[in-house]
Amino acid sequence: MAKIGITGATGQLGRLVVEKLKARIAADNLVALVRSPEKAVDLGIEVLAFDYSKPASLAEPLRGIEHLLLISSNEVGQRKTQHEHVIRAAQRAGVKWVIYTSLLHADTSTLSLAAEHLATEETLKGSGIPYTILRNGWYTENYLGSIVTAMTTGAVTGSAGTGKIASAARADYAEAAAVVLTSEDHQGKVYELAGDEAYTLTELAAEVSRQTEKNISYNDLPEKGYAEVLKSLGVPEHFAQAIAGWDASAAKGDLFDDSHTLSRLIGHPTTSLAASVKNAIAKSA
Repeated sequence: MAKIGITGATGQLGRLVVEKLKARIAADNLVALVRSPEKAVDLGIEVLAFDYSKPASLAEPLRGIEHLLLISSNEVGQRKTQHEHVIRAAQRAGVKWVIYTSLLHADTSTLSLAAEHLATEETLKGSGIPYTILRNGWYTENYLGSIVTAMTTGAVTGSAGTGKIASAARADYAEAAAVVLTSEDHQGKVYELAGDEAYTLTELAAEVSRQTEKNISYNDLPEKGYAEVLKSLGVPEHFAQAIAGWDASAAKGDLFDDSHTLSRLIGHPTTSLAASVKNAIAKSA
């Protein structure tokens, strides 16, 4: 079995990918490539220091890695440069295949996140290294954090209008990455990945209402108005504007996809909205 490296393995997605891979192949075939190795000791696999922002240090830990999962950096605004550092290091180290976690419909999306993802895709395609691009849709977890607030205030608030959101649980995307990493049949492919079930925020509010037996509605605001609400709750201004902008893109359909590619890859339906809401409510108890 090829040696597989996972960048960002201590992150929320990365940890789930490691878990899914360990269920499929021997742990000694896996390497966690992380900025802070001390945070990865519980993963049960080999751990190497790997900092996207230190390009001169990246090639050495990649030597011997055949399949590399490049999980996108969480440093928005720095991603294009950081990802290019990793791809160039992979070239120098002789990595045979790079799988990158991009964004749903990155080539047409109006989300502010799209440009850096698309630039990374282009760098990867031009690198000469065999590649697969996993264009991940929205995580259902992105909206579940608002459930506790909604249970208190009686409303889910956003600026997504009637836009349909085909989100999936992080675990679903992690499983897809594990499937792809362990089969070279996927080389050269660009996969648009999203949940089987698409919903509006009105429908999310209705599901929370159903499960909690509380009257919870959806409060739709203009993008700027939603950003102001977030700022009033202590969200930093730049992040509040980004969140409101992402909702506005959802209103335009940028978080919708009905190809069911994700469920076909993983071999079963994606996690339902009802199941995700139930889990979030249980965790909040």
